[in-house]
Amino acid sequence: MKILMIAPQPFFQPRGTPISVLHRLNTLSKLGHKIDLVTYHLGQNIPFENVNYHRIPNIPFIKKIKVGPSKTKIIVDLVMVFKVLQLLFKNKYDVIHSHEEGGFFGAWLAKRFGMMHLYDMHSSLPQQLTNFKFTKLKFLIKSFERLEESTIAKSDALITICPELYNYVNELFPEKKQVLIENVADNSDVFKQEIPDLNIKEKYQLNSHTIILYAGTFEPYQGLDLLIESSHDVISKFNNVTFTLVGGNPGQVEHYRQQVNRKKLKDHFVFTGQVSPELVPKFLNVADILVTPRIEGNNTPLKIYSYLKSGKPIVATNHITHTQVLNDRVAVLTECNAKSFAEGVIKILDDENLRDEISKNAKALADEKYSYDAYVQKTISIYHFLEQKKRLMKEIQ
Repeated sequence: MKILMIAPQPFFQPRGTPISVLHRLNTLSKLGHKIDLVTYHLGQNIPFENVNYHRIPNIPFIKKIKVGPSKTKIIVDLVMVFKVLQLLFKNKYDVIHSHEEGGFFGAWLAKRFGMMHLYDMHSSLPQQLTNFKFTKLKFLIKSFERLEESTIAKSDALITICPELYNYVNELFPEKKQVLIENVADNSDVFKQEIPDLNIKEKYQLNSHTIILYAGTFEPYQGLDLLIESSHDVISKFNNVTFTLVGGNPGQVEHYRQQVNRKKLKDHFVFTGQVSPELVPKFLNVADILVTPRIEGNNTPLKIYSYLKSGKPIVATNHITHTQVLNDRVAVLTECNAKSFAEGVIKILDDENLRDEISKNAKALADEKYSYDAYVQKTISIYHFLEQKKRLMKEIQ
């Protein structure tokens, strides 16, 4: 099919939705679909067969865009609308495939230009307004709720990325075609280059007996304050540990580094900042425990699937964002507070049999339910549905 894909993000940058978009492009291009990608002026071009990049014009005063809703995003999204219109007037497409808020105008434009719309729903956008502390205004949140419901209603089909979102859509529109496609694809499938000479332990001075790893964004909902607070109890019992935090923009890293310094914990923390995607598996390989202290949201973090595949023990908060994938057979689940989280880490460190058991179970779950083959088959199924619908529409005409 000929696809116009709308990705309202800085693409590519190593963070949540852009990583998901990366794997959609990789898989769809391998399946032979032709894709015109409309995205921001910021980011790195990752070459794919069958994919053409169409970036919005450079906006000189916008050099970066933070994760989540922002006034800056409103500006660049408006520019995106004109870029999308330019392509729609110039080319003929079978489907508009919109990510996140791109669906708000993608669904409307698809109807106007007589084509199908696939809404790639990575989160509930009204919920993001509160998760990212963007607004508390009830009328604005309600407006986004109505806009989101309208987008779902106008779409021919949806991709949802976690059970909670799937159930949310199913409750609103039980007859709507949707496929749950978890973000299980491995970055190594795209970034194939190896860095064999880089010794992670040596470069980042990870010399302690135990390495406790967090990898992901540094947004407040990720619970890093909880993680840092929990480290007191862990360090008091197991002094030879290093908490290694991979990710975060420079401002965020400095914020948490100062917090660690104030608490006199700097000898037990390493901040790497953002690293290239192909490096993340190397950090997973050297880690002894993987942690995810998230406290808000309902979409499953991308890191969960790589954590499961790693064969390393996982400690996670007992929050819906985790428990729609994890259970106590594959991870140690804790309450969303520092004391409970510390107890979870200590439990892992104290019990070698538990470490081995949950690591083995996690790997088995990843192999059985969250394989790349399953990802590909689900992608094929949603596009097969669209192809059938297109043929039916032609027959009716």
